[in-house]
Amino acid sequence: MIEMGGPTIGLREKIAVLRQLNTGQLAQGRQVRRFEKLFSNWVGVENAVALNSGTSALHLGLLALGIGPGDEVIVPSFSFAATANAVALTGAKPVFCDVEEDYYTMDAHHARSMINSQTKAILPVHLYGQLADMSAIWALAKEKNLLVVEDSAQAHGASLRGVPSGGWGDLAAFSFYPSKNMTTGEGGMITTMSDSVARMARLLRNQGMEAKYQNEVIGFNNRMTEIAAVIGIEQLSQIEKFNRKRRRNAAHLIQRLGDDERIVLPKTRPDSFHVYHQFTIRVRHDRDRVLAKMADLGVRAAVYYPAPINELPAYGQHDIDLPVTKKLCGEVLSLPINPSLSRKAIDLVATTLQQALRQS
Repeated sequence: MIEMGGPTIGLREKIAVLRQLNTGQLAQGRQVRRFEKLFSNWVGVENAVALNSGTSALHLGLLALGIGPGDEVIVPSFSFAATANAVALTGAKPVFCDVEEDYYTMDAHHARSMINSQTKAILPVHLYGQLADMSAIWALAKEKNLLVVEDSAQAHGASLRGVPSGGWGDLAAFSFYPSKNMTTGEGGMITTMSDSVARMARLLRNQGMEAKYQNEVIGFNNRMTEIAAVIGIEQLSQIEKFNRKRRRNAAHLIQRLGDDERIVLPKTRPDSFHVYHQFTIRVRHDRDRVLAKMADLGVRAAVYYPAPINELPAYGQHDIDLPVTKKLCGEVLSLPINPSLSRKAIDLVATTLQQALRQS
């Protein structure tokens, strides 16, 4: 069975973990600070704040920006629920927006129609490894005096017009979940140019303290461990290699599948560097049957995401008209592409998809 794939963990990470275990220093400390510095330099921003998950990065990032009850934040409904959950956990209201059919990311024109006097921020998601239309979103935000928060959980190393994921907004949030392009096991990172926002995020992750027992605000325990940090340091040193392999596998799939009219291949936005967190096609007919048939034939594909966030039981907003989101939820299918897969395995993925399409 060819699986969607998990983390690419090697000897370097294992040695780093054992070395750190032997020091006896496991809670947030010097290695976390080192990881933050390396990551901020890599993105090209002044500050990085490490946390225990990507959701924590979004949640505490929004709080650090001052977002809370009475505010509204525009989010795409075609995403993982954590995007909206982080907004709701601040006490603010997530306002659901449609996406672009070609690129699966926030439709800036639709976002414009959602803005009102309560709108505080726009939160685009860089879905599947490609940036949203940040030029249009940034221009809209500046026009309307709104904050921009990037959900960069799936876009480590992606860029648009030469500006990297994490470098466009007032703040960005990355995830290091095992399925991401790089991992720390579990973990997240805030990036921001603002020293004051970064300081508040650091307070919030550590019970509201900078100095021990000097609690300045009411905070959380959302710290990253030293073990996670040393894994992250090793993964960060290899992320360019991992992304090259993903792009190589994507190019081969596109070559193999380019003439098949039963599917729609992923498109790359002009001036965009796509890092293919997922290789997501659209199946025009009987997507779920194709998915099941592929599994029967030995290839495990996946659907990200089968339902609009606004229609999930947690939100229950079935009266919102988001036609592109609704269409994509019924058609998208992500194929295995992770960097551990060989060319032979990618050939088998393509062959299996074509066979499943014929049998569906």
